Amino acid sequence: MEWSACLDEYEKLVIRMTTPRVVIDNAVSSKATVVKVDSARKHRILLEAVQILTDLNLSIKKAYISSDGRWFMDVFHVTDLNGNKLTDESVINYIEQSLGTIHPGKPTGSNGLTALELTGTDRIGLLSEVFAVLADLQCSVVDAKVWTHNGRIASLMYVKDCNSGSPIEDTQHIDRIEARLRNVLKGDNDIRSAKTMVSMAVTHTERRLHQVMFADRDYERKPILQPGGDSPVVTVQNWVERGYSVVNVQCKDRTKLLFDVVCTLTDMEYIVFHATINTAGDRAYLEFYIRHTDGTPISSEPERQRVIQCLQAAVERRASEGVRLELCAPDRQGLLADVTRTFRENGLNVTRAEISTAGDMALNVFYVTDAVGNPADPKLIESVRQKIGVSNLKVKELPPLIYHQEAEREDQTAGVAGTVLLSLGSLVKKNLYHLGLIRSYS
Repeated sequence: MEWSACLDEYEKLVIRMTTPRVVIDNAVSSKATVVKVDSARKHRILLEAVQILTDLNLSIKKAYISSDGRWFMDVFHVTDLNGNKLTDESVINYIEQSLGTIHPGKPTGSNGLTALELTGTDRIGLLSEVFAVLADLQCSVVDAKVWTHNGRIASLMYVKDCNSGSPIEDTQHIDRIEARLRNVLKGDNDIRSAKTMVSMAVTHTERRLHQVMFADRDYERKPILQPGGDSPVVTVQNWVERGYSVVNVQCKDRTKLLFDVVCTLTDMEYIVFHATINTAGDRAYLEFYIRHTDGTPISSEPERQRVIQCLQAAVERRASEGVRLELCAPDRQGLLADVTRTFRENGLNVTRAEISTAGDMALNVFYVTDAVGNPADPKLIESVRQKIGVSNLKVKELPPLIYHQEAEREDQTAGVAGTVLLSLGSLVKKNLYHLGLIRSYS
């Protein structure tokens, strides 16, 4: 690090203390790349660190988190989506630079696009109506994410004027967009809760979607379909002697799971002081020691139940329901409206979508079920592909999550049952062991 000549020794010390120290090690583990982060503790810094890793589509196999006093210490065991250690120097350098310059709460710009936030009651064909309205209003969708949960839909879309390629700034045009989208979203029975909002800049897209659905109180609504046997299990207990609330989450493992849980805890104004995250097979086990921002634990049964509901919703919102269809085709005005109309006309319901563009190509992912949420008939999927173009629309499985059965049994089961709370001392010793600072934590 090069210092400016005008900095005195005290200022240099402050910079050293407040700048995160990042170490990326490929030698410690044979199964994963180990990312270590030490820094002064700041609110939301854990979320920012996890966000950087998940935005690179890295899979977090294990994590050990501790923040005693004013110091924050994290260890992440990460791989790519194929289960391989990180070897690309450009990726490693990016991680080091990004984690070393974390600024909690820093807004994310929209890159010269207009952001549309949509919330309403989900129904089959709703997305096709939304895209049809945008096409009619000469709005080109450059990037978008759509989530559905418990009968609700939330979306964040980035659009531009399809003629000029510029952001949409004319207030009358914006008013027309908002009014027409609101009419589509409210349908016949959602007059009060359908919402649209237009802005020029937002925070991180997926963080914002969690916030939108949380504000919509999707966690209080009953699912339209009965949940399967693989619903997330969340327990919350208070460790009275240490003043912590201990949250355990057990569910099917998937990418970005840790981000979704930490994002929700942060938005609910809880601070994670310690945590242990493990994966075994296709299962994930997460344990968090939390307090309110004022330093107090969860204080009532209604609050405890609310935390359980919100974390279950956080896990479920991004759970992939249905067949994954990937569309790769030359981008054009009205493409999304045409594709989603074909889905609707053939009885397919979109449960989640990720829209993106690269140059003049549209790169879109849709998760579809039949009209009542059951797996779609393969013959129907093939018929839809024929209509849209078999070379453009492909059926894809989720990227395989590679797991390593040799993981330590004690790490896989620590804190899972939630019946015996780990002592603070043993938890900190365990984190120090995985940082290589002590030889054992027994």
